[in-house]
Amino acid sequence: MRLEYFQMIDTVVSFDAATGEIHAKAFVPEKSPIFEGHFPGYPILPGVLLIETMAQASGYLILGMNGLTRMPFFAGVKKAKFRKFIEPGTTLDVYAKMVHEGSGYSVTEGRIEQDGPVCDAELTLRVLDFPAPELKAEIEARAAVIGLGQK
Repeated sequence: MRLEYFQMIDTVVSFDAATGEIHAKAFVPEKSPIFEGHFPGYPILPGVLLIETMAQASGYLILGMNGLTRMPFFAGVKKAKFRKFIEPGTTLDVYAKMVHEGSGYSVTEGRIEQDGPVCDAELTLRVLDFPAPELKAEIEARAAVIGLGQK
């Protein structure tokens, strides 16, 4: 995780376009300014960043399924449940499964595990043409770094 750049997914473990599933890893850094305020003396990863991590796994799932031709943008979250606190230095298993796609939207089920369930949610992403060639190039480069398409 590079929290300062909102790059939450570090590697893709597996991706299956046929079943609409992805498994990724996210390594929570030991140190980050985020932990200084959340919370002093008891640092934990904010819940909104757990949601963002599930949304990014869902985004990479959609990108993989469409061959990196269209960009998913996080549009909504429902039924989010948090079951455990995540401390710095933790490795997370992040999963996303396609539930529905159509009319320019995709709905996924996201979940994070670390020695049991951490959180889960239903996520909605708006899928659009890339609005800028620079964004497409950056997404393609990041997908290559994390191993999307090589699994």
